[in-house]
Amino acid sequence: MTTPNRPFKPGSLYVGLMSGTSADGIDAVVARLNGAGRGLRAELIAHVHKKFSPAFRERVLNACLHGTVAEICELNFVLGEHFARAALSAILLAKLKPSQITAIGSHGQTVHHLPNAKTPSTLQIGEPSVIAERTGITTVADFRVRDMAAGGQGAPLVPFADWVLFTHDVRPRIIQNIGGIGNLTFLPPRASLEDVIAFDTGPGNMVMDGVVTKLTRGREAFDRGGQCAARGVVSQTLLNECLAHPYLRRGLPKTTGREEFGEVFVKRFLSRAKQLRLNDEDAVATATAFTAESIARAYRRFVFPKIKPAALQKLQIILGGGGAKNVTLVRMISERLIDNDVSEFGIEAMGAWLRLKSELQTQRNATRATLQSVAGSLGGGFQLLTHEDFGIPSSAKEPLAFAILAHATLNACPGNVPAVTGARRAVVLGKIITG
Repeated sequence: MTTPNRPFKPGSLYVGLMSGTSADGIDAVVARLNGAGRGLRAELIAHVHKKFSPAFRERVLNACLHGTVAEICELNFVLGEHFARAALSAILLAKLKPSQITAIGSHGQTVHHLPNAKTPSTLQIGEPSVIAERTGITTVADFRVRDMAAGGQGAPLVPFADWVLFTHDVRPRIIQNIGGIGNLTFLPPRASLEDVIAFDTGPGNMVMDGVVTKLTRGREAFDRGGQCAARGVVSQTLLNECLAHPYLRRGLPKTTGREEFGEVFVKRFLSRAKQLRLNDEDAVATATAFTAESIARAYRRFVFPKIKPAALQKLQIILGGGGAKNVTLVRMISERLIDNDVSEFGIEAMGAWLRLKSELQTQRNATRATLQSVAGSLGGGFQLLTHEDFGIPSSAKEPLAFAILAHATLNACPGNVPAVTGARRAVVLGKIITG
């Protein structure tokens, strides 16, 4: 599946561009890529984040749910200009010239994603022709639609890069991204692409950010470090109602977005919080717990049963995205893993998990509320890590993934994972706009 139809260029330089469901700005990377498949090596050279102004972010978010055809048409070109400037900024930071870049891989900005519609469809904007014209660089974009045309959900697409970057010979790994939406990739030891499990776990930062934005009337866009949630008390009543969301009961493959956890969900959440007389801190704490529990439940249902008992204590969970910086969210996730009901693992795995749980419990009262103090390295056992532990800034991983996908596309290699997206076959992704 990963054998190229023609030789790869050694040491090719690529730009990757990404704007996520939170629509807070564009992350751009420059990377040097060598090889193919699990033999691919990626060297991150530069990373920049170009933040959207509050007014422009609101314009993008409004277009996602309420935009007219004319508004989306114009925004497609406006975003193309933003992506082009972000690419040039990353190239400048890397002290390179545009002529040295082989190609740009641009995810674009998702406006709507409807994998379960009568006619499954998806729309990402940020016109690649504008990017290619402004930079002079060949641009690969619109990656999701080919997978959908092949019967897939068009997402997630990052698992191909996760498989390339993080597959380990001995350790099973969960790569957990917490952007607007939470998504994971599970990599068994020595995984082939067919072994990869990946899906959206549910809300990431989207509900938390929406709640904070509404409660502060736009003065704050997110709960910095989880400080507000840390002062609150979780409403079990509201949490249980959130956890009844049908997406969390859906089987694989599955993906989600703002259509299910965006503005409409946040309005209902806040209305119910008001009925329950929750203060602001309690509402934010409950939204945070919702994300944490949805992630933990996804592990229990879909991932842990796939891990052999002997490998449980070798498990590494690698957190990325903006949510990895939310200390309260990370604490809640780790607590839910510690308190996991071992009966869900099956008899064979119980002993290994109970030993692991005991080791984690000893760290529960750690004074430093960071990943490593909550559940750090335990003598070669279970670990909670971040992308930074692997030399990749959390916000750089997704744009790096689309640089890798552009590299695959230009070398005629499939970039989707059919077992993950539900596609009928592996396909080469994206549309190529020559520079």
